Amino acid sequence: RCSVDNRVTRVAWLNRSSILYAGNDKWCLDPRVVLLANTKTQYSIQIQDVDVYDEGPYTCSVQTDNHPKTSRVHLIVQVSPKITEISSDISINEGGNVSLTCIATGRPDPTITWRHISPRAVGFVSEDEYLEITGITREQSGEYECSASNDVAAPVVQRVKVTVNYPPYISDAKSTGVPVGQKGILQCEASAVPSAEFQWFKDDKRLAEGQKGLKVENEAFFSRLTFFNVSEQDYGNYTCVASNQLGNTNASMILYEETTPALTPWKGPGAVHDGNNGAWRRAGAAWLLPLSLANLLLKF
Repeated sequence: RCSVDNRVTRVAWLNRSSILYAGNDKWCLDPRVVLLANTKTQYSIQIQDVDVYDEGPYTCSVQTDNHPKTSRVHLIVQVSPKITEISSDISINEGGNVSLTCIATGRPDPTITWRHISPRAVGFVSEDEYLEITGITREQSGEYECSASNDVAAPVVQRVKVTVNYPPYISDAKSTGVPVGQKGILQCEASAVPSAEFQWFKDDKRLAEGQKGLKVENEAFFSRLTFFNVSEQDYGNYTCVASNQLGNTNASMILYEETTPALTPWKGPGAVHDGNNGAWRRAGAAWLLPLSLANLLLKF
């Protein structure tokens, strides 16, 4: 907008050295530039669909009876942040080095930060376009979020998934006691990336799925060996082996016989217990002696 008065005889708008409008006459070919007002008090133009190339100085030139005057305004074009380049998802072995890149544009230049999306992570891991991780650990796997912000609009974010591969680690494998004829279960839990493959051995013999009386169930993080009807031959040492392309590990556990304690019915005072005859007999005699003496005294 350019304010004028009745002393003005001629008006024009210029962009740098190019004339946009002179009075009501349009001098530029850009259809986005239009004349809004040419009155005794105001001479205004409008630039539609502003682009970054429109940024720069604009001059309102007026001619009066005495001498020409100019008024200058500088147009600053702001642009929301936009991430134009970001690293792809990556898979790397534990101990390797990772380099992530996030490039963004905007006016003013956006601030870029990297954040690890993890409950254990605190704050930003990088305040730069580049994120370098040396000797990555399995705890550093997960998603990393790049954020570009310049206060023109809400920050834009994109994520990169980092998968850290590591060999199996067996976290739980316990021996189990089961009575003969009952159902028994041995379980082996292991964490690994990629997921571990499980095998079971008794001594040096591998146990196969479908073997009579046995069932092997393998999931992503555990394997279960089920005995439907435990016999004497089933007792012994078992080995669980977990492996992936990075290595393998094993754990041994024992399936042992667990006896159920027999319940002996109570037979009253003086009863004889099969397991401790002398003790029960002595207890019975000690109880009967006062009773016999009492009966004897009553007779007299």
